[in-house]
Amino acid sequence: MNQVVTKPNVAIRELEPREGYERLVEARDEQTGLHALVSIHSLRRGPAAGGCRMFNYARIEDAIYDVERLSRGMTYKNAAADLPLGGGKSVIIGDPKTQKTPELMRAFGKLIECLAGDYYTAEDVGVSPQDMAYVAERTSYVAGLEGGEFASGDPSPVTARGVFLCLKQTLKHRLGSDDLTGKTVAVQGLGHVGMSLAGMLHAAGAKLIVSDINDAAVRAAEVDFGAMVVSPDDILRQDVDVFAPCAMGGALSADAIAVLKARFVVGAANNQLADDTCGQRMQDAGILYAPDYVVNGGGIVNVAMEILKVADPAYRESRIAGLAKTLEQVFVRADETGEPPHSVADKLIESRLR
Repeated sequence: MNQVVTKPNVAIRELEPREGYERLVEARDEQTGLHALVSIHSLRRGPAAGGCRMFNYARIEDAIYDVERLSRGMTYKNAAADLPLGGGKSVIIGDPKTQKTPELMRAFGKLIECLAGDYYTAEDVGVSPQDMAYVAERTSYVAGLEGGEFASGDPSPVTARGVFLCLKQTLKHRLGSDDLTGKTVAVQGLGHVGMSLAGMLHAAGAKLIVSDINDAAVRAAEVDFGAMVVSPDDILRQDVDVFAPCAMGGALSADAIAVLKARFVVGAANNQLADDTCGQRMQDAGILYAPDYVVNGGGIVNVAMEILKVADPAYRESRIAGLAKTLEQVFVRADETGEPPHSVADKLIESRLR
């Protein structure tokens, strides 16, 4: 650990990052209750970019594990979307329902400003565009805003559209058709992205089975999309065509894969594989897995336009469509080599990073 640097109200401490990572920073502000971490995985392609997640981690070690895993995922996600950005992520430790305040988000903005442009933040789980507006009062290294010349707003619908296009591409690769009429999709998690995806699937003729810990969300999906509601414990066991994990990471563990009945896995969640063996386990079970950081890159494409100050919608559209093209490259190569898609995707993206 290096020395503590004190800025107005915010004490910043450099921690030792995991091997292969650029930087890990911890910040505390006693006045607002801020306790945050920023992980910068790579600056090879440009400044690091990735959202801020607020979650009530039980231990600091859990928060460090999560932020570093997520920041590496952003490096791969940004490269998969062919963006001139590196990978980073931030987490605020605390309950967003009871501990998040405008003052806390402003203090977080001071932390981001101290990183001097190496990291751009945006919203993620537990954080909203309005929260980012408070952050922007203290730093310019923020995106996902609802106002301003290049404001991109909530990236969730764009993320969902990228997932939707990749889901269709997955079906087309294996079945020869991307028609969703009559196909059954289990959506795990109905946050902003999951709900948007559910709406697109419903409009395309898919039958939906959904779960979430938020009763209001599942009831809305039941009413609006005719979805069948099951408990979070039962969503994996549903006899469906596609399983779409759109909640927190690690949903695809060895135990989960053992009971999974879906033929395809395509979802918006980050870090879906609980460990490195799980991609091979799905392949062995005959399940076609679409690597998460390829599939869910739509949101960062939207945010990147704000960071890069690009106003042309064609830039966004070309890169969203490019996600499905990259995914097809992964599937074709996986068919040729016999490797699981997640391994092929890693090698493809690592070649782009080199």
